[in-house]
Amino acid sequence: MKKNPVIPFALIAVLGILAMIVLSVAGLDQQEKIANGGGETVEADPEALAQNCIGCHGGDLEGASGPSLQNIGDKYSVEEVQDIIVNGIEGTAMPAGLVSTEEAAILAEWLVTGETGGEAAEGEEAAEEEAAH
Repeated sequence: MKKNPVIPFALIAVLGILAMIVLSVAGLDQQEKIANGGGETVEADPEALAQNCIGCHGGDLEGASGPSLQNIGDKYSVEEVQDIIVNGIEGTAMPAGLVSTEEAAILAEWLVTGETGGEAAEGEEAAEEEAAH
C-alpha cells in the first residue's frame, strides 16, 4: 500500500492557513486598541528626551557644536524654546522634529525652568501653603 505524498503538504497548508486566521483576528484586536489610544500614557522624562540634544549641545548641555542650553531661560520663554525644538532654526544646524510636540513641551519647560509640569505645580502649591501659614 502506497501513501499519498500530497497529504503531509496539505496538512501543513491547512495548519498555516489556520495560523494566519488566528493571528489576523488577534491583530484586529490590537489594531482597535491602538486606534482608540488604548494603553497607559506615560509622561516623558525630560532628561531622557535631552539625550537627543547631547550630540550638538554637549553632555551637560554646556555647548559644543551647538550653543549652551544651560541658562536658556534667560534668553527665551518656554513657548519660544518649544517652537525652536519643534520647528528648528532655519539656516542653522538645529533640525526640526526630533521629538513630538508633546515631548517638546515637556523638554522646553525643563530646559527653561528646570522642572516638569508636575514638579512646577507642586512647587507652586508648596509656596502657597507656606504663604498661608
